[in-house]
Amino acid sequence: MKIGYKSLFFDLDDTLWDTQYNNKECLKEIYIDYKFARHYESFEAFYNIYMPHNLKLWAHYRKHEIDRKTLILERFLHILRPMGIDDEDYTLKLNHDFLQRTTTKTKLIPGAIDLLKYLRPYYRMFILSNGFREIQSLKMENSGLSPYFEKIILSEDANIQKPHKGIFDFALTTTNSRRKESIMIGDSWEADIEGAFQSKIDQIWFNPDKLEHKKFHATYQVNTLLQIKDIL
Repeated sequence: MKIGYKSLFFDLDDTLWDTQYNNKECLKEIYIDYKFARHYESFEAFYNIYMPHNLKLWAHYRKHEIDRKTLILERFLHILRPMGIDDEDYTLKLNHDFLQRTTTKTKLIPGAIDLLKYLRPYYRMFILSNGFREIQSLKMENSGLSPYFEKIILSEDANIQKPHKGIFDFALTTTNSRRKESIMIGDSWEADIEGAFQSKIDQIWFNPDKLEHKKFHATYQVNTLLQIKDIL
């Protein structure tokens, strides 16, 4: 146990829960069940249109440039409009179906449970996520993550998204944690690492793709979750 830290704030998506894999599996099911092959030459063609647009919308959402409803509508309307579908009710039902399917997927980032078992005796642990309230808890319960965390702090609770300082301040207050005794662990440079840095909270950047950022050096950087054992 590293002296000094008492509260660990973990991002959920693509830090512990394998969002890229799990969501792709759900989209494959959607592609088949909704017979989208009639309109797209392959699932990969469908996915390669959906995913970049979805990521762009999430970036706008983090910056408060769009609201939640716009995000969940536009990510699917983008692939529905070429089929001649521009119906809000249909799109909301499709989004609900997709989100419900994600709660049944349980693939975690390698080493996640091993790391959490190692850390649990020594630290208070919390999830800090921009994800939606009705989904994140179920994802954690079904994948076995819930027992390791005292609380889930969501951007919807704070009315502000990572990377904004306000959500980190809210997380510290609501968990009765001290800034200098806390550390943020996440995969997103912008949302997790830059956000925590601007909030004067130490960071562990989970960077499996070995990306480079030159604005500043994260407090720590790891390429696998189990490397965090050497830090904490």
